[in-house]
Amino acid sequence: MGILFFNSRLFILLTPLNLLLMFFLILYTQKNINRFFLIFLGVCFVGGIAIEIVGTKTAIFFGHYAYGKVLGPSIIGVPLVIGLNWFIVIYCCGTAMQLFLHTLLHKLSAITEKPSSVLKRISILIDGATLALLFDWIMEPVAIRLGYWQWAGNGDIPIFNYLCWFVFSVVLLFIFDLCDFDKRNKFAVHLLLIQAMFFLLLRTFL
Repeated sequence: MGILFFNSRLFILLTPLNLLLMFFLILYTQKNINRFFLIFLGVCFVGGIAIEIVGTKTAIFFGHYAYGKVLGPSIIGVPLVIGLNWFIVIYCCGTAMQLFLHTLLHKLSAITEKPSSVLKRISILIDGATLALLFDWIMEPVAIRLGYWQWAGNGDIPIFNYLCWFVFSVVLLFIFDLCDFDKRNKFAVHLLLIQAMFFLLLRTFL
């Protein structure tokens, strides 16, 4: 509502605070924060920043793109909140798949009388990465219009960007699955739906 009908510039500039709010709400709702959760958080943040630095400087990852000025303080051209965004997206997608698969695979295991741990891990990696990819597909056009980042050339989003998103999501979700912390956070699922609705509405009406 703020972006569409009130002071769009002000609300766009508040994006870093919005991401920080989401981050702290995840911490608040996360049960029993332990060293494995902190390891996963650190890997997502540092790894996300590193990937984006290499991507913006060399175009090896994602394609030719550059960040705008609205996302706050940056390091080597990459806003620091982008590291938090990688964590938020991967955590929410991983948690959503974890909650969805818990009941589904429990029933499947009871029927087949076979262990479901391998199937569960594969599903978290592939389905979770697909969910993250879908979220990126929804977000990309809106992010460009809001000035978060811009693509070189004619501004078209390259298919290579989505391929890299999927690959890096699989890697981070593998770490998510390996780290032993409580992943039953329903708020994270709601947060993912809220973000998807936010970008879908702006993609439709902006």
